[in-house]
Amino acid sequence: MKILVCISKTPDTTAKIAFTDNNTKFNEAGVQFIINPYDEWYALVRALELKETLGATVHLVTAGGADTEPIIRKALALGGDEAFRINTDSQDSFYIASQIADHARKQGYDLIFTGKETIDYNGAAIGGMVAELLDLPYVSIAAKFELNGTEAAIHREIEGGEEIVKVTLPVVVSCQKGMAEQRIPGMRGIMAARTKPLAVVEPAAADALTTITSFELPPAKAGVKLISPDNVEELVKLLHEEAKVI
Repeated sequence: MKILVCISKTPDTTAKIAFTDNNTKFNEAGVQFIINPYDEWYALVRALELKETLGATVHLVTAGGADTEPIIRKALALGGDEAFRINTDSQDSFYIASQIADHARKQGYDLIFTGKETIDYNGAAIGGMVAELLDLPYVSIAAKFELNGTEAAIHREIEGGEEIVKVTLPVVVSCQKGMAEQRIPGMRGIMAARTKPLAVVEPAAADALTTITSFELPPAKAGVKLISPDNVEELVKLLHEEAKVI
């Protein structure tokens, strides 16, 4: 059984966000980058659990420049067997999905895991596009994945309850909280990751359908007004006239 896990490089959640080049590019100066948490904590760890119980092979793929290699090496340290870096810096979802689909088509995976979204762009588009390009079934925002032979039972949280979807492999699944528990790489894994295969693949011919024209930071938060608990009339007035919530 071969599993592909899609890995993205994202800024740490504590990073201070700023833009350059007339607000058209993200300023990476001084920013600490991590594996996208949805990719690491849920997609990758669930794949590793399947490796441990079923003897599956876990491949990793990312699309990016050489600066993404420390990120994918960490994913190898967690337990991935082999990694592929598609050598492109595009931010277009369709283009990235086309690259992943082209790689997956050549390798013939039984299961493709993605995180439900990346924490920087929050597009949640890659998994569905990859499935469409490969003509495979797609199950999104999965919270639990169980496998019995070639049939998967996938649990999804829906409004007011839970949905259980059954599908025959191969399938593409995007993963969210509940799929697995976070792991930390051990020293043995870190040392082993240095020698695990990491192949650099040139991108396939594909069109980029979108371009980023500009970024904009949200407006700064207004100051907080403190009202004495004895002054109920003033509180009601502010809630009505300024906050406009009553």
